[in-house]
Parts: sequence; structure tokens; C-alpha cells
Amino acid sequence: MYLNPYGADAVNLAADLANRRPVDAADLTERCRAAGLVLEVPATAQDLVAVGAALDAWEEVVDATDERERAQAVNRMLAASCAHPRLTDHAGGGWHLHYRDDELPLGSLLFSLLSVGTALHLAGRGMHRLRRCEVGECATIFADTSRTGRQRYCSHPCANRDAVRRHRARARA
Repeated sequence: MYLNPYGADAVNLAADLANRRPVDAADLTERCRAAGLVLEVPATAQDLVAVGAALDAWEEVVDATDERERAQAVNRMLAASCAHPRLTDHAGGGWHLHYRDDELPLGSLLFSLLSVGTALHLAGRGMHRLRRCEVGECATIFADTSRTGRQRYCSHPCANRDAVRRHRARARA
């Protein structure tokens, strides 16, 4: 997976996996490949367990109540991933950075990618740009990649639903 300077690809994959946890190793493999992650071997049952733990840690970042708490949660993830960046040219694809050791199992690889991508996203775009939808009955996680950094809802339907709810409340008053 290409880690852009703002980490959007990694946090979007994390949000996708957290919002709809993979049901089995094949589902995990398919969704990682769809997100642009090059997998040399399919995911295993052990990878699924490791990804579940990584997503639990990542949701602590999402649900942090302030910037300091959020930074501490990301730093715990970064420390636990214990991967250092390295230049690589596997399969002749051109030189690029990997934030992991070679031949790492997928679960560990994803933990590393989610940690670094989340840190890049928050540091590059703003500590507030990772959250859950503001509609009370929707717990969907999203990464705010908008230009203004004021996204409050996971989707247009949720934004519309909340706007209608606010309008009706004002009309009743």
C-alpha cells in the first residue's frame, strides 16, 4: 500500500475494517487487496486475530477525548509495531519506503501500516480529523480528508438525516 504524506489510504483502510470487521481470512485478504495492499500470500486465521487486536487499539485512537490522549494512543501503537522505515525495491517496482521488516505476517504488517498512516494523517491534517459520525444512532468511523477539516458526518445520508431532524425540531419549537 502506498503511504501518502497524509496517511489517507491507511486510515481509510482502518476505518473500513473497523466499521465492518472482516469475517474470515479470505474477507481480510480481499479487502486489503482492494485497498491497494500487495499481498504475497493470503491472510491466515492468525492474521485475522492480529488485525482484530490492531483495530481495537486503533479504535482507542478514534475514541480518545482530547489531543493528548489521542497522541498517547497513537504512540502506543507506533511503539508496539516496532518497525523502522527501510528502502526497498521488491519485485522491481521502484524504490520506496516500507515501515516494516521484510516477510512480516499480514496482521503485523497491518498494525504497522495503521500506526504510521494514522500518525501521518493526524500530524499532517490535524488531530481532530479522525472520528465517529455525529448522528447518535450511527457509530461509523471516518477520516476527515475534507479541505476545511470540518466533516461531522460519515456520509451525505447521515448529514441529511441530522439536518432534517434539526429542522423539524426548530419547526416544532
